[in-house]
Parts: sequence; C-alpha cells; structure tokens
Amino acid sequence: MNTKITTDYQSILEKIDLVDPIRYGKTRNYINGDVTYLSPYISRGVISTSMILKRVLAKGYRMAEIESFVKELCWRDYFQRVAQQKNLNSDIKQPQHPVSNQAIPTAVIKAETGIEGIDNSILQLYATGYMHNHCRMYTASLVCNIARSYWYHPAQWMYYHLLDGDWASNACSWQWVAGANSSKKYYANQENINKFTGTTQVNTYLDTSYERLETITTPNQLLETQKMILTTSLPVHTTLQINPELPTFIYNYYNLDPLWHSHEAGNRILLIEPDFFYRYPVSSRCVDFMIELSKNINGIQLYTGSFQSLADQYQLKNIYYKEHPMNTGYTGTAEPRNWISDSVTGYYPSFFAYWKKINQHLQKTI
Repeated sequence: MNTKITTDYQSILEKIDLVDPIRYGKTRNYINGDVTYLSPYISRGVISTSMILKRVLAKGYRMAEIESFVKELCWRDYFQRVAQQKNLNSDIKQPQHPVSNQAIPTAVIKAETGIEGIDNSILQLYATGYMHNHCRMYTASLVCNIARSYWYHPAQWMYYHLLDGDWASNACSWQWVAGANSSKKYYANQENINKFTGTTQVNTYLDTSYERLETITTPNQLLETQKMILTTSLPVHTTLQINPELPTFIYNYYNLDPLWHSHEAGNRILLIEPDFFYRYPVSSRCVDFMIELSKNINGIQLYTGSFQSLADQYQLKNIYYKEHPMNTGYTGTAEPRNWISDSVTGYYPSFFAYWKKINQHLQKTI
C-alpha cells in the first residue's frame, strides 16, 4: 500500500488539516505536485467533500484564493449527481467514435506502451493502488483515442486497481476523455506528458502536434488487445451477533463513515455483496483497504452475502443505510449523504453549469 495512504481515522483527519489549498491549486497537475491523497477516503465514504471544505475554510482561506481546490471537491459531487440520474455503464451523451475494439491494449496492461510517463504511472498503480489524476487522463486518451478501444472495459481495469475507485468519477472521466460524455475528445501529446510527468522523451508516436495526433493510425505497439478477467476475493463472514431490539446500520464499499450514528446504539454491519463485486470487481488490495477502514467503526461486523439474505437470516426490521446509486435491492430508511450543497440536485450536462449553481450557493452561505 502507498505509504501516504493510512487507514486510522485520526490520521485521515490530520491529512485534511495538512492540506495547503493554494499550493494545491498551483501544482496539482504535476505528478510531484502538492496533491492531498484524500480521494481514497472520500470514495470509501469515510469523509465527505463537505467535511473537507468546512475544515479548510475554518483556517481562514477566502473562496477566491482556493477556487481551484474547491472545484476539485465539487467535481466529485458532480459525478455523483450524474450517477443519480444516468446509467454510467453506457455512453452518456453520444456514442464513442471511432471504436475498433471492446478490449484494452496488451501494452497498457503490461505497462509497455513506450510512453514512459504512462508506463511509470501504470506500474505505480499496480504497486500502490494510486495513479495521479493527470496520468489517468493520459492513459485513457491513449487507450480510447489512439488505440480506439471502447472505454468501458479499460475503465473497469483501472477501477479494479484504484484504492480510490469510484465508479461515477471513473466512468464519467473515461467517457469525457473518449468523447462520449463531452463535445470533444481529450488528447495529450508527448510534450504535454513530459511537462507534467518529468520525462524527456522525444520521437515517440505521441511526439507530434495535436492536429496530427487526432488523425494518426493506431501504432503497432497498441494493436494487440485483450479482455481481462477481473475477479474479487471476498472474506467469509462468521455468525453475527444481532440485538433485534436495536436498529441496524448498513455500511458498504461506499459508506465507511465512522461518525454516522456513532452516538446511537445499534447493530453495525459491513455488507459485502458478491453480486456487487461481480459487477464491479476490485483487487485484493482494495478489499483489504475497505476492511482496514471499517475498523474505525466501533462494533462493526462483516457479512458476505446479499442484502436480502442478511435481512432474512437475521430478521432485520429497523434498517438504515446511506443513499448511493450503487445500492441495489436495499430496503429500509435511506439517509442522504453529505454534499457541499444539498440544494443543487439533478442532472447538469456540464460541470461548469453545475459549478455556476454551486458557486452561487457558496457565496450565499460562506
């Protein structure tokens, strides 16, 4: 695991307090920039974008000077709002075009694309579960727009390895790069990759102008493709100790909030559904990360099985869970998540339309 990614809740709060939002805004696009490493905890629902913003603003920063940082938090909320309204497993706005295969280049899987900035980031992903956001875009552009692979399976591959894997952010971003969720494809040439990854490569197939890059044929290095078989190893649960007189709070891969109902007695269960992880497989590192984070929740018990089998087996009645688009078949009381703005809801076709509304809200409330 990346040494910068811990699982102790107090350490996570300390990471928030160490954030320098001004320096972040100036350097975040560089792989050695001042990134926060908070995304794994946001994705797993340990902390929220709202909590982070409040703690940062409490230091006395003005909105105008940390707008870049605030926008990045709002991007995460925006993707979640899109997920509430759209099926992210298919093209959101228009079909990706052109597409020559439904797989992923073998050279990408092996980190042998010949583009050092990308290959290094893939190796880092495999070793740590982390990839810089700029490198995610570079990789997606190479796969979708140069190799012309359809975005879905490659997005699954990346999600599988990411500790901060969030299907909404991941799928929307891949579609944005591929032109399925944007008006124009995203391209990165060698000069751009060198600038932000610190490499000095020349004479690669990406070492050309953007005009030329949009028309090149797929290089030989990326022609071989394959479909990966992604599977998840799940823990086997033991018999739960349930008090039928108490409410039951359901946690899952997207909700590991240790403060949720923390002062209320109840049965606390981390629900690990095989069907969910069959549809959205993740690596063993990701499963271990989830389990370690769950240890911040007092009295948590693990259950591997479906929501319905859990409810039936233990005759659960008073059930609470947090709303999330990935929850299927849940019954009981769905409680809202923490948003930067509860009032800005629904689908916005672009982040900038969403940001305009959010910014208006923030100007009134801060």
